[in-house]
Amino acid sequence: MPKLTVPRRLFLPTARQTNWLIVIAFLSLGEALYLRYQGMENSVVSIACQGGLGSWLCATFRLAIALYNYQVFGGIALAVALLNLIRPSLILFAVALAAAAFGVVMHNADLSALAAGVLILSLARPVPTPE
Repeated sequence: MPKLTVPRRLFLPTARQTNWLIVIAFLSLGEALYLRYQGMENSVVSIACQGGLGSWLCATFRLAIALYNYQVFGGIALAVALLNLIRPSLILFAVALAAAAFGVVMHNADLSALAAGVLILSLARPVPTPE
């Protein structure tokens, strides 16, 4: 007699978890938009920061430029999304989603878009079984 197996439940966040994921994504997207359009592309702020102004916006501006040059935003998003694909977890999903949203705005769109695709694929993975 063949053994019947119950299909495993897919990784799918609940409604409450989805709401928190939406909040995390919009906060990350909002911070990236603020940093890009109020810091980097605002000529007055950009010139002041490059001239040596020591505000928190200028420190963040310099850090974002340094990370942008090495594609860190998209790389982190892709690495965490691949980890989430291997072993789905809500925390990994949230980190990858925030990094991908930040990376798309900060011109790391190639790796960030790939990470978003991997995140979509991770929704088709079964939930890990407790050991």
